[in-house]
Amino acid sequence: MNVLIRMNLIEPLVEEIRQVDEKVRVIRVDSEEEALAVMPEIEVVCGEITRALFARRRKLAWIQSWGAGVDGLLYPELVESDVVLCSAKGYVGVHLADHAMALLLALTRGIHTAIRNPSWDPRWSIRDASWELVDRTMGIVGLGGTGRELARRAVAFGMRVVAVDPEDVEVPDEVEACWGMDRFHALLEQSDVVAVCAPLTAETEGLFDREAFARMPEHALLINVTRGRIVDEAALLEALEGKGIGGAGLDVVPQEPLPGDHPLWKMDNLVITPHTAGGSPNRDGRCVALFCENLRRYLDGRPLTSVIDKRKGY
Repeated sequence: MNVLIRMNLIEPLVEEIRQVDEKVRVIRVDSEEEALAVMPEIEVVCGEITRALFARRRKLAWIQSWGAGVDGLLYPELVESDVVLCSAKGYVGVHLADHAMALLLALTRGIHTAIRNPSWDPRWSIRDASWELVDRTMGIVGLGGTGRELARRAVAFGMRVVAVDPEDVEVPDEVEACWGMDRFHALLEQSDVVAVCAPLTAETEGLFDREAFARMPEHALLINVTRGRIVDEAALLEALEGKGIGGAGLDVVPQEPLPGDHPLWKMDNLVITPHTAGGSPNRDGRCVALFCENLRRYLDGRPLTSVIDKRKGY
């Protein structure tokens, strides 16, 4: 069975994949051209796959994406095919949640202001504007792996946590309640911090519109570490410029890369990181472990884990 590795993995991790079963033949290529040449004989792809590669498939049965979000992969040919798509959902929540907390603390402790003003002058204004997380409410939009990990961290800081999710998901002890999306606005109204932990789908694109920001308290903070286009750019600018919300911490933005002259860079109530929340020295190891587990399941004819419903997008 030919497995095409489309990730830059260190050799020990590649060897882990080889050791799953002697029937597994790992193929690594250095270019798209080489990938196109071998694609007709490939049964499993580990990593990303372009439309051109997908069009060359003959034996392809399963794709294991390295990311949790798969919105960039859901072109019509793949969605309509019988090819199974799995992602890393449930395996990237640790570092995304860490990053979300970093953005939140940067805002609540005035770090964003201190960095912009490298002197002792803003000392008292920073102290006056700082606030604690104890007894504050965090509203989490999307209670998947990232949402659950973030809830654990929020509770450790003394926060109350509520959530919304379109699915009937298992609710961890840290979350007081998880409602359907029909209570999205109710969540916004009671949250001091709103954290976007959802995938980008047709239903979530532009979810944070003018009405959503109007529902948030004026002091509330928005944190987004999943997909930028879940937030409407014009509505976000209006909310930040008009102080309709207290501020935002964004690792993802509606336009990526964000142009150097974009007004978001100039907002004093905003902290931005350039889509770096996915970085972790442990990520590849976790994802290889997931892929190896799925590879064993595939060879045994058992159901795979972290399977994407291609029509829902998650």
